[in-house]
Amino acid sequence: MNQFKPIFLGAADPRSEMATYRRVVNSQKCVRAGGKHNDLEDVGRDVYHHTFFEMLGNWSFGDYFKEEACIMAWRLLTEEYRIPPERLYVSYFAGDATSGLPADEETRHIWLSMGVPSDHLLPFGMKDNFWEMGEIGPCGPCTEIHYDHIGGRNAASLVNADSPDVVEIWNLVFMQYNREADHSLRSLPQFSVDTGMGLERLVTVLQGQRSNYDTDLFTPLLSAIQQSSNCPEYRGRTGEADVGKVDMAYRVVADHVRTLSVCIADGVYPGMSGAELVLRRILRRAVRFSTEVLQAPEGVLASLVPTVAHILIYFIYFQIMDIINENEAQFLSSLKQGRRVIDRTLQRLEKNDTLFPVPVAWSLHRNLGFPLDLIGLMLEEQGLSVDQRALDVLAIENEKVQTSGDTLVHLDLHSLAQLQSGEVPHTDDSPKYHYSLTQDGKYVFQPCHATVQALYCGQTLVSEVAGGQRCGVVLDRTCFYAEQGGQSHDQGYFIRDGLPDVLYPVEDVQLAGGYVVHQVTAAEVLRKGDQVQLYLDEPQRLACMVKHTATHVLNFALRQLLGSSVEQRGSHVAADRLRFDFSGSLSIPQLQEIERSIHNIITENNAVYIEEVPLARAKDIPGLRTVDEVYPDPVRVVSVAVPVADLYDSQTDRWTSVELCCGTHLLTTGEIGDLVIISERQMVKGISRIVAVTGDDAREVCLICVLSQAVDCTPIPQWKRRELQTRLKGLQRTTNTSIRKLETKEVSQAHNPIVLSNVALSASDWALTVCVRLGGNAGGSATVAKGTGSVANLTEALRCAEEYAQDKTQNRC
Repeated sequence: MNQFKPIFLGAADPRSEMATYRRVVNSQKCVRAGGKHNDLEDVGRDVYHHTFFEMLGNWSFGDYFKEEACIMAWRLLTEEYRIPPERLYVSYFAGDATSGLPADEETRHIWLSMGVPSDHLLPFGMKDNFWEMGEIGPCGPCTEIHYDHIGGRNAASLVNADSPDVVEIWNLVFMQYNREADHSLRSLPQFSVDTGMGLERLVTVLQGQRSNYDTDLFTPLLSAIQQSSNCPEYRGRTGEADVGKVDMAYRVVADHVRTLSVCIADGVYPGMSGAELVLRRILRRAVRFSTEVLQAPEGVLASLVPTVAHILIYFIYFQIMDIINENEAQFLSSLKQGRRVIDRTLQRLEKNDTLFPVPVAWSLHRNLGFPLDLIGLMLEEQGLSVDQRALDVLAIENEKVQTSGDTLVHLDLHSLAQLQSGEVPHTDDSPKYHYSLTQDGKYVFQPCHATVQALYCGQTLVSEVAGGQRCGVVLDRTCFYAEQGGQSHDQGYFIRDGLPDVLYPVEDVQLAGGYVVHQVTAAEVLRKGDQVQLYLDEPQRLACMVKHTATHVLNFALRQLLGSSVEQRGSHVAADRLRFDFSGSLSIPQLQEIERSIHNIITENNAVYIEEVPLARAKDIPGLRTVDEVYPDPVRVVSVAVPVADLYDSQTDRWTSVELCCGTHLLTTGEIGDLVIISERQMVKGISRIVAVTGDDAREVCLICVLSQAVDCTPIPQWKRRELQTRLKGLQRTTNTSIRKLETKEVSQAHNPIVLSNVALSASDWALTVCVRLGGNAGGSATVAKGTGSVANLTEALRCAEEYAQDKTQNRC
């Protein structure tokens, strides 16, 4: 009902088509896997819950109300669909004294007048018969129609009792109230009707089945799963009868691949927040049941997408298969490792233990990406559970850490001096460069074993830290890249020797006086002298390598186009994007030329040569570009296409990208895949900022542009053109939202004070103008003022201030 919310609240734009709606019928795709209405954990356990379903609805906006809605629903079911009336049961709102809501006697009398027997008419309270979408918003009493799959009995006691044989098929909601922020109820300006009937449950009734999964919406999928997995065929069992949970796995995979296909087709991809995170959980749940329970090989999940497309018709599936395959591959190695962790932990538990260790469960979630509900399900299969309250505490503490931006890894001067006076050797971080490229194009990162040299907690060096504490860990050697040179730090975890089941997450890595300090939340006790095995988050590291090499290529392309006068003024490399600041600006043709130049270098798949040379020797390289920073001696030289030794040869006529750089890089340019500049704007006068994406992200941006042009220019029926244009606009909105997130990701949002002092202008007026534009406020005198505002980059605040000053100065002149 969300799209019609403005009508319910009387807030629809009177100039819009929506404001004219009085009666509407529709069918819409729905996903219930998060928030208040969440069916995810029920899917597979029974035969009628789904994460994705199609909702059939009819709506009245100030037109017909209770009587007409009930009559139309009953007539459709019993006369048009010829469902036996004796199998139908109707519930209505019984009232709620706490909320001051009376029983819905009007609806009860309507049903009685239509001939519904009184023993088929049942009252229920707020939980079942008062419909609310969320904490606030339109709501009201509802009346539900339930169907008995068995028949020939009185099944009134099974209504709303979670019986698989007596299920709700249609809900008629009477929108009468709005739930306010203070939880009170206020009458809506006009009463409306919102009904919803699940297509899957209706088809089950009309096809004479007792399970949604036995209808032709699912049987082709179940057959495809059986053929791909070589499991026994689906038999529809539930509960204890479903030995090994094989049939549950069939239902989970069938349901989840439908959800994945439809969401990805609509531009929602598995990710790390919001709806994308929910989809990631669904995918990982499907992967686990497919590979572990059904013993299906990798790739089966994606192979089911064409079957989904054949059933549902309305999307093209090739890109969807690629996305599912990619995400499945990412999770499979974690799933296998997590299964080993669980199995080893079970072996060490006492016979009567029923609780699984919380630190191990949390490390599975935090470090291997296991959804918490999936962990609970896997443990339930072993007759175990985990202390949910303790897990919630860890989740809350982790959220505080993530949002506060606090870090403990910066060694203070006294602790740094202690390390040096104690003759603790500097960290050998050369293993961060120990990786190679195989013939099949995969990067292999060498394992790294290390010794804990020092622990830093509460601004002091300690000999051990307890489980749950955040601390800085100094190792004798590390393969983790510490944040420097504009490149983000690595992530990952390490495992303590003798404790292979517990993962210590590495959340931040910083360099301090020659020591690499790893910020870790200790899952168990950690002591100085402990031996640990280090594990990189390889996809995150590889993504940073892609962006860093792409940054060098971008810098070179800019110099080729704009000349040697262009200067780098800053850059930042992260897993999801690169940012590059430079002197000057670019026109549209120049942006196109830059991208063409970069694409050529990527297509050539040039080798990237990296060599450590004395600093004085490096400065003799012709055409070498440096930035204003102190370089180590010796220094690493990164050269594209030309071996470092050949750079000194005056006969070498090839101009190429060559820079001094401590970062990690690809070994060939072809691994960049593609690069698209998604933002280029002037930050301050004379300085512009480029934000770019690479690989699949870049290809997605290009694909939307190509599809839009094709839809606009290809002779096709106009209705189909508009339908495709609407869907492409949705994809474009999703992409634009991602771009805006990338642009504002430089600095986490904070309320930064702005202090302005002047003699020519009114400081209070100046501050107020700037801070209001930044969503804040300001005050002060004519000479000094200060204020607050929510900004993603302080440069934006300075730009606003400069514009105001220039405008006022020009007006005075």
